[in-house]
Amino acid sequence: MAQGPLDGIVVVAIEQAVAAPYCTSRLADAGARVIKVERPEGDFARGYDTAAAGESSYFVWLNRGKQSIALDFDDPSDRDLLLSMTDAADVVVQNLRPGTLERRGLGPDALRARNPRLIACTISGYGETGPYAARKAYDLLIQADSGLCSVTGGPEAPARVGISVVDIATGAAAQAAILEALIARGHSGAGADIRLSMFDVIADWLAVPFLHAAAGKAPRRAGLAHPSISPYGVFRTRDGRELLIAVQNDREWAALCTMVLARPGMVADPEVATNTARVRNRDRVDAAVAKALAAEDFAPMSARLAAAGIAFAGVNDMAGLIAHPHLATSRVETPGGAGVALPAPPARFDGARRMDRARAPALDGDGPAIRAEFAPR
Repeated sequence: MAQGPLDGIVVVAIEQAVAAPYCTSRLADAGARVIKVERPEGDFARGYDTAAAGESSYFVWLNRGKQSIALDFDDPSDRDLLLSMTDAADVVVQNLRPGTLERRGLGPDALRARNPRLIACTISGYGETGPYAARKAYDLLIQADSGLCSVTGGPEAPARVGISVVDIATGAAAQAAILEALIARGHSGAGADIRLSMFDVIADWLAVPFLHAAAGKAPRRAGLAHPSISPYGVFRTRDGRELLIAVQNDREWAALCTMVLARPGMVADPEVATNTARVRNRDRVDAAVAKALAAEDFAPMSARLAAAGIAFAGVNDMAGLIAHPHLATSRVETPGGAGVALPAPPARFDGARRMDRARAPALDGDGPAIRAEFAPR
């Protein structure tokens, strides 16, 4: 197997659930050796479901390519072993409740005092100071508290984003920060103390609706329509299929009017000629688009939209994703040995994707070997 850019980098991942495991799974995909430190009872994400050949879908997805060791931080010998591991590590990532490691002398300050080259990344819900620092914070709670749910869903009610988007966003932000710190260490020789909170990450992602609301124009929930672009939404074809179309500029609007709607007079109509005008008169625009699409079946309408240079997509469910002609998958071995296919990591390096045949570890499956390797001398 080709070497990855992080070959030789050792990551100690004191982690559970989604955010930190997402980060470290991507570091493992890039070739880092990731040693997952679990409580004796294991990462609680192991028990979320049994959808992946009898194993948790979350756990298999987020822990492929890692080793597992179970440690009891209150056991002096296990604590000493963890210190021996972090003394030899390049990166430590942890997302336990704030204060959990500090109370045991295992916080980032203590670890970096022993190993100045160490990059310590701490993930929390709300940060470690401030009025909400002690709160438990899970993905949906942060979706609700940050206002993300208020801009998600249809006009009738707010909704949860259908995946753990706050956790995933935080894990991706942590991965990026760690890579930055590794580059900086290559110049300075010094590690870093990185702190991220789930709330801060998703607040950053909400910058556009934040700015609209601060200007007195809070965005409305629009389902599969776009709150500030028109036409941009779902329309039904004659055979009952759904098409989502997106017109990003006035040039595309002109093409849609002439080549799809057969209404060239709308191109220069001041009520719909610009995007801001179309948003004001969305009902009129949508009615014209809906009428045109309802007169033709999905396949020929798709061809017509493609010829006009209009962006469009079918509205798929998960069965549609599984059968999608553009989907690439990679095989992950599960602890029970059956293995599952997962969507492959999105980045291609020199034409190749990483992760194929990675293994999701059994609880403490690598414990004996790791204990022997890092036993304090």
